[in-house]
Amino acid sequence: MASIRLQQLTKKYGAVTVIPAIDLEIADREFVVFVGPSGCGKSTLLRIIAGLEPIDAGELYIGDRCVNHVPPAQRDIAMVFQDYALYPHMSVYDNMAFGLETRNTPRDEIARRVKRAAEQLHIGEYLQRKPKALSGGQRQRVAMGRAMVRNPQVFLFDEPLSNLDAKLRSEVRTEIKALAQQLQTTMVFVTHDQVEAMTMADRIVILKAGLVQQVGTPQQVYNEPANQFVAGFIGSPTMNFFAARRDGDGLELADGTRLPLEATRAARLPQAPLQLGVRPEHLALQAEGGLPARVSVVEPLGSDTLVYFDFQGERRVARVSPEQTPRPGDAVHFGVATARAHLFDAASGAALR
Repeated sequence: MASIRLQQLTKKYGAVTVIPAIDLEIADREFVVFVGPSGCGKSTLLRIIAGLEPIDAGELYIGDRCVNHVPPAQRDIAMVFQDYALYPHMSVYDNMAFGLETRNTPRDEIARRVKRAAEQLHIGEYLQRKPKALSGGQRQRVAMGRAMVRNPQVFLFDEPLSNLDAKLRSEVRTEIKALAQQLQTTMVFVTHDQVEAMTMADRIVILKAGLVQQVGTPQQVYNEPANQFVAGFIGSPTMNFFAARRDGDGLELADGTRLPLEATRAARLPQAPLQLGVRPEHLALQAEGGLPARVSVVEPLGSDTLVYFDFQGERRVARVSPEQTPRPGDAVHFGVATARAHLFDAASGAALR
């Protein structure tokens, strides 16, 4: 078991700096998820931790050891890749055992570890099959088992669910979470899917253009986003944003709609242009007042309904009760739970508490 510490870690490709002096600490036995859009640097960071990419400046510690120049094989880490990376000519057992065999691990110890990992991952009945006889979810379990048998200090997952269909992705996601709770090993998981990040992580690291935007628990980044980027990235459907300005003890939107705010909160707001952020679940259909809008699309989800509407030329979305069934083209009004809304500086995007 080991913590991971990045100190002013910098990565460049030629003249382009992709990771500019990042500081980050991952505690021993913590499950941390790196999340962000494509090109944000999350996979690069993972590969740096694994030793697959060199560091241009700064220091990387695994436990108390600086591993800047330590080769991957000596870092005591195990990595699960997006594309499984299984040997097609080997059985499941041999794929899982291969890494231990190259380390001259005794045969009975190999058998014990493979059997235990196979039972934990529910692939015991497939040990004699070749990878081509397995489904995508089963192959990913084999790849995870191959990592597990090594008993590493750190597990690294590089978007391991991306190639799975929606149902399998949900199943394997749950298995990885259960595995993390069972093994109590430090885990770093990379994904572009914020739902995976929210459901799996002890803490989430949200990245944009190589910079850490926020680090926190799923509830912290959801309820207290540090800036407009985080607020818009975390949450499904995404948060709605409205241009606004302070007007006395309330807000005025671009169409002249006025929304009340708690007096002390309004008093702290600057006179500069603002962005009002409202999550879909904090918009409610009502008979009159609030935001006037016209329904464009209705998506029934069973437990609730997503109502997309046009406001000031842009599409927004509300999550409402399934009993409420407006139709496309209907003129409606939405009440805004301003006590649950978020406010951001329009210029910098920083959250205004």
